[in-house]
Amino acid sequence: MKQTLTAHVGAPGFGKTERRDAWWLEPLLVVLGFATFVAYSTWAAFQVSNYSYGPYLSPFFSPYIRPDWWPANWSTAFFVLWIPGGFRASCYYYRRAYWRSLFASPSACAVSEPKRDYTGETGTIARWLPILHRWFLYLSLIVLVWLWIDVVKAFDFDGHFGIGVGTLVMLINVALLSFFTLGCHALRSLVGGNARCFSCAPGGNARYGMWSFVSKLTQRHKLWAWFSLFSVGLTDLYIRLCAMGVLHDIRIV
Repeated sequence: MKQTLTAHVGAPGFGKTERRDAWWLEPLLVVLGFATFVAYSTWAAFQVSNYSYGPYLSPFFSPYIRPDWWPANWSTAFFVLWIPGGFRASCYYYRRAYWRSLFASPSACAVSEPKRDYTGETGTIARWLPILHRWFLYLSLIVLVWLWIDVVKAFDFDGHFGIGVGTLVMLINVALLSFFTLGCHALRSLVGGNARCFSCAPGGNARYGMWSFVSKLTQRHKLWAWFSLFSVGLTDLYIRLCAMGVLHDIRIV
């Protein structure tokens, strides 16, 4: 017989607690952060113009895919966005963030949630998210390579090497995305898992080096998650404003 593990979290009723600190601040900021990004990215994803400017391409539309049969008035962002969207939605840190902030399950330690029984991710489709996360990781690594290709192209101004503000914006964005992606817990498990002794395993020294590198990024995974989330939106916004003529991209070199 299948059993569901439950835990009782204080008295029933949202937010009941004896805590006197500002425990609600982090969940509130997370909700505002998610709402801001989702609202902007959803709007930007539906746009069919102003997503490129000179050698710059918005990360929402990379890799750029437009089949001949695709209607001209339909955005091409949806060929790509489901990959980073799925990767972040199944991310270990983001799952913790939205379960606590959006679903109040629970909002914070020693704070009651709307229902009395806490079951976590057991017995729901959410229990498959760690498995899906690894597959989204593989796809996200491919997208990350394309984003780096876009950065290389951002140094090419009509066949001549150059650096604009947009070049630096795209470079910083992809660097933050790399820190977030390469700091993934699933990648850490992939490169260092199932090894009781690195020096005894085949290619142990290389695996230990990769595991150590990923582990350093994983320690700041929450930081990279938020920085990279907003850098993607800000990069699209900068390129879009330049394409609309609102901003003028300054050439540094």
